[in-house]
Amino acid sequence: MSEKTSDYISTCAELLIAKGLTLAFAESATCGRIAADFSLASDAGKFLMGGLGCYNAFIKENLLDVDPQLIKQFTPESPEVTLAITQGLGKLFQADLLIGCTGLTCPGGSETRDKPVGTMFIHGIHNGQTIFQDRSNYAGDQHDIIEGTINRTAFLLQEYLKKSQVSNSFKVGKSLSELDNILPGAENSLPCR
Repeated sequence: MSEKTSDYISTCAELLIAKGLTLAFAESATCGRIAADFSLASDAGKFLMGGLGCYNAFIKENLLDVDPQLIKQFTPESPEVTLAITQGLGKLFQADLLIGCTGLTCPGGSETRDKPVGTMFIHGIHNGQTIFQDRSNYAGDQHDIIEGTINRTAFLLQEYLKKSQVSNSFKVGKSLSELDNILPGAENSLPCR
């Protein structure tokens, strides 16, 4: 991880923790590298819910409920499918912020003259609303393309968090008696641990 990427991720981690927000990733071309780099941040357990590597269309369709026709019409490496995997992630993770990534890190996908290898798509959602969508092109080998994508993702998230006034009213670490006030009837249910 580059120093710049590390700085972006550290800033994101601080802002996510300060705002009490959680984060999850659906990653196709990067297949977990973004989530892995975010897991290296201090106190990542306070904000990172996890991620799903969804490199294969089967995972996109069966775990993230992406319509196979959408993939056929737009290709797996497209803004439309990136949005769909990001939305589908919300069915698996109860995170405040969801980020999806698809793209072309090497030949053999849906590359064209207008969408060459190095084209990457990132989509961010906060509480069901798009907060950023990005198409970027990177030069170099697979490692360079993935590193650039991680850097760009962290930068986009950092910029959103810096400008955003939102926070989560539910903070990690509330006692069960405090939860009773937030969730009426919770006193009659068993806590999950």
